[in-house]
Amino acid sequence: MKIGVLFFGVLKDVVGRSAETVDLPEGARVREVLFYYAREVPRFEAMAPSLAISVNQEYSGADRVLREGDEVGLLPPVSGGSAEDGEAPGEIRIVRERIDTEAVVGRLKRPGDGAAVIFDGVVRDNTRGRRTLYLDYEAYEAMALKQMESLAAEARARFGVRAASIVHRLGRLEIGETSVLIVVAAAHRDAAFDACRWIIDTLKKTVPIWKKEYFEDGAVWAAGEAFPEKIDGRETQR
Repeated sequence: MKIGVLFFGVLKDVVGRSAETVDLPEGARVREVLFYYAREVPRFEAMAPSLAISVNQEYSGADRVLREGDEVGLLPPVSGGSAEDGEAPGEIRIVRERIDTEAVVGRLKRPGDGAAVIFDGVVRDNTRGRRTLYLDYEAYEAMALKQMESLAAEARARFGVRAASIVHRLGRLEIGETSVLIVVAAAHRDAAFDACRWIIDTLKKTVPIWKKEYFEDGAVWAAGEAFPEKIDGRETQR
């Protein structure tokens, strides 16, 4: 059976491509994909413990049985819907143009809100003493949107906030530009602050978006944090 495999971030450079189709026997499990690349790509086996896996845009464990036409995403640690009416819980978008912070905030706020907390992630001009020229973001877009929507919904339920908007930009970003904007609206400021901090911290660990940093002397993929334990599939290489 034919299985589509997608590679992201630094893994795309290691394997030398962003996607391909592999033939596996009927009834093969996700772990067989990892065994395949451990044999074919020398550096892959060393990276496998830090990878997360998706099947058809949902996180998956290594024991999942694959079916013809499934799409497997191999995800290294990550860097990093519009409102339609007055009661909509926010907008979740991935964009390639400049993010208009004022417009996003304006669309979210309502007269009953006592607070609107904003996190504006900005491209800085240095990383660990090296001068940054610009950044380039890429994503597993369909899955990233699903994860962002899930984060906003969980934040509303967990912290009791009215609404949350998350907008992330892809492509080349210059120094000083916004890479990610999170706006949380609530009746009370404490809940809004807590929800906003939780969203950005969780997004950086779980949403499949990667950052490549360009310096005067070269470029590197930004090292991501380890995936949370609840994301299974990292025991897959043995």
